[in-house]
Amino acid sequence: MKAFYKTIQERIKDAEQQVSLDSENAIEESRRMAILLKELLNELRTRVLTVGFQDESEEIDFFRKIKPEVQGKLLYYNKVFRIETGRPVNFGTMYQTYFLTQLHRLEENFKEHISNSEFYRYYRSDSRERDNSYFTRGKMDFNTGLQSHFFESDPLFSTYYDYKVSRIIETDLLYQYLLMRTSNDLENTRVLLSDFGNESVNWTDSKNALIELIYALHATECIGNGNIGIRKVALAFQSLFNIQLGDVHHAFHRMKYRSGSRSIFLERMKSSLEQYMDKEFM
Repeated sequence: MKAFYKTIQERIKDAEQQVSLDSENAIEESRRMAILLKELLNELRTRVLTVGFQDESEEIDFFRKIKPEVQGKLLYYNKVFRIETGRPVNFGTMYQTYFLTQLHRLEENFKEHISNSEFYRYYRSDSRERDNSYFTRGKMDFNTGLQSHFFESDPLFSTYYDYKVSRIIETDLLYQYLLMRTSNDLENTRVLLSDFGNESVNWTDSKNALIELIYALHATECIGNGNIGIRKVALAFQSLFNIQLGDVHHAFHRMKYRSGSRSIFLERMKSSLEQYMDKEFM
């Protein structure tokens, strides 16, 4: 059973290495991931119904961790798809306002329905004493007042709280995504970089090349002694070079699994600099 679960996790990992949720690809790639995750969730259901669990410990692990990892990402990519298909087409004030509104809604929903709940505190503190009630099937207290989704779920493949964990995972992922999409920091960096006036300073190499450079600068701690996050550095470079980099984290994650050299741009840059130095002395 563990080998089967690991295969599912590897398939998700491999698929996400190909995902870049920037403005050009977000709709198609979020749709593709949602379809894949739905298929994997169905495979998990078939496995559970045909093979079952060896003991209660395996059942708890499945409903606390394994199923929510798949279901939470399914909810996340489906939400991204819905958000992206409803957004304004072009960058600008309407675009910025749209994503800021989405972020505000997420924060309000989190405060109202998630963060104040007893279960949220239990899950975040990694408590385990109630796991046999929360993450095994058929143990529900109707006196607590159940949310309607429970009555639509499959009792053989669900506990009430595995869905709650999935929603927590969805919220965490969506929060990071909407932070990437909002542009408060981007507007601030435009002000700081206004000394360029009307002069256009554009990045003319590939997006991956710039992302490679950004991560190299962060790794060497030469910007703010390494205390400035990747996202803020990326926003500064986006504003400086008039470019939208999209999801830099996923782009960098794919670089780590490149065949051959993983730092192609930096090696090319080093070679070009040395050639330029040699030319200067000629």
